[in-house]
Parts: sequence; structure tokens; C-alpha cells
Amino acid sequence: MKNATLHFEFHISITALIMFLLKTWRASAFGVYGYLNFTRNGFLGHSKKFKPEDMEIRIEGKNCVVTGANSGIGFATAEALASCGATVHMVCRNKEKGETALSKIQSSTGNPNVHLEVCDLSSISEIKSFASRFSSKDVPVHVLVNNAGLMEHKRVTTSEGFELNFAVNVLGTYATTELMLPLLEIASPDARVITVSSGGMYTTSLTSDLQFSDGKFSGAEQYARNKRVQVALTEKWAEMYKNKGIGFYSMHPGWAETPGVAKSLPDFNKWLSGKLRTSEEGADTVIWLALQPKEKLVSGGFYFDRAEAPKHLKFAATRQSHAIIDSIDDTLHSLV
Repeated sequence: MKNATLHFEFHISITALIMFLLKTWRASAFGVYGYLNFTRNGFLGHSKKFKPEDMEIRIEGKNCVVTGANSGIGFATAEALASCGATVHMVCRNKEKGETALSKIQSSTGNPNVHLEVCDLSSISEIKSFASRFSSKDVPVHVLVNNAGLMEHKRVTTSEGFELNFAVNVLGTYATTELMLPLLEIASPDARVITVSSGGMYTTSLTSDLQFSDGKFSGAEQYARNKRVQVALTEKWAEMYKNKGIGFYSMHPGWAETPGVAKSLPDFNKWLSGKLRTSEEGADTVIWLALQPKEKLVSGGFYFDRAEAPKHLKFAATRQSHAIIDSIDDTLHSLV
């Protein structure tokens, strides 16, 4: 009996050691890879291969929906799309901030076809109401940009009973996309969904513990998990809806200096002060994905600095975890 107990304890300690080493490797590899590629210097280096004509495409008459559009990457995305002639629908939680952002974009672009939709994307009921209102407009959606996101370090539960990070980053993204599908189909074969993920997803594998019910809660880890789900969901959507004429893409904006980063990661923001990308540089690949002919893009792909990027770091042991996305999709579907 004593030998069996020792064997069990030894096995547990080996498993714990392996997980510790994996987490350490992922964090270290992410840190080095990120510092070399995700900073402003990384963007400036990669931009030497960019083609200016890729961003000169006009999209008058196309309807673009951008969530979290009142600041940061969302604002830069909405402004750039408006500059390209699109009709832009900004989805914002705060009406006053949204109205201020809308006014700025109309003024800077000279495009009057910019509209505000007020919706709290942490609430399924509000997303359903928004989708219903928007559907009544009877307009096709050519581009849906799932940009809204947050990193809340403390465990917060929404009025609907969901962990807040999960509610916005995963469930909100899922519900918005699924409820917009009929309008995206109308715009096919040119319709596309672009989800703004994060390089933080490199540090974690996909897990079915969507609301971080097990273990000590970590907002930063939950955010990374959420962003991994977004990438896996994009793969799932691309496969599920491949015959509907809708392209699905996820992307990483790099490390950008935005109000969200300053609030959620103040030490990180301070440590990399002067080295972070601007919001416009962070939004660059979102705009590029919205403008390019779909023949140039890979549905289900993960993009960074106008090119398809790997979804897994070497030796990080995250690839196989994507096998559980079917069960995660079932879970999300049951919640919406």
C-alpha cells in the first residue's frame, strides 16, 4: 500500500513538473517571439514587404460592422473602413463615447455613412436585441469585425451568470457572429468575418473550462484562453460554413498602445513604452483582410502583419487541443 501511494505521488509530481515546464516554455517562447515581432519595430520591419496598392481599394456600398469601435483598434478600424468609402456601423457599449467617436470619424473621413449601434456585448439578451434591430434594416453585412474584448483581472459574474471575460471575448463574439449569419449570407460571396484575437493565445492550449471554474482565477490566463478559443472557432466556422460564401479569419494586431492595454496591463504598457504599435498599426491587418480579394486569403487562417501566421509555437504542445472545438461549439450554441 505504501509503494502504491509513493507511485501515485511520484506520478502526480511528474505530471505537475511537465505542465510547469510547458507553461514556462510557452511563456518564454512567446516573450522572445513577441519582442522580436509584435512591437512597433516588428511592424516597421514587416511593413517593408507591404504593397501600398493593397490598401487603396475602395468599398463604397459595402456595409461593415465593427464591435468595440469607440477607441483603440476598433476606432482605427472603423475610421479606416469609412475612409475607404464603406458604410460603417459602430457597435459600442457606451452611447456617449460612441457618439463622440462617430463624430470624429465622420469629420476626419468626410463620410456621413457612419452609424452607431449601442449594445453591451457581455449580455446575450442585448446582443439578440441588437441583431434583431439590425436585421430589420434589411441590409447585407459584407464585413463583420469582432473586435470588442476585455481583460478583467478579478472574477466578475455578469447579470446572466457568466464570467465576464468569457462573456465578452467568447460568448459575445460567438453570438454576434451566429446571429449575423443571415445578413452575411446576403452579401456572399464577398462576405467575411474578421475576429481580433491576440498573441497571448500562444501561451495556452484550448480548454473546455470556458469560465475558469477550476483552479485559482487569473484574468490574464483567462484572456489568453479566450483568444485561443477565438482562433479555434474561426477554424470551425470556416469548415461549417464553407458553402455559404463567407470567409472567416482571425488575426493578431501585435502589441499596440491602446486604452484597453493601458488599463488592463499597466506594467506591460509602461515597460514597453515607446516600443508599442499605434492603434492604426494594430488595425492594419484587420483593414487588409477587409479589403483583399478573398482568393488571396485562407478561410480559417490566422493572420499577422498581412500574412498568414502559425497558430502554435514550436514545442508548445497546443495543436492537439483544437480537437475539442466541436464540444466547445456545442456548449456555446446551448448558451445562445
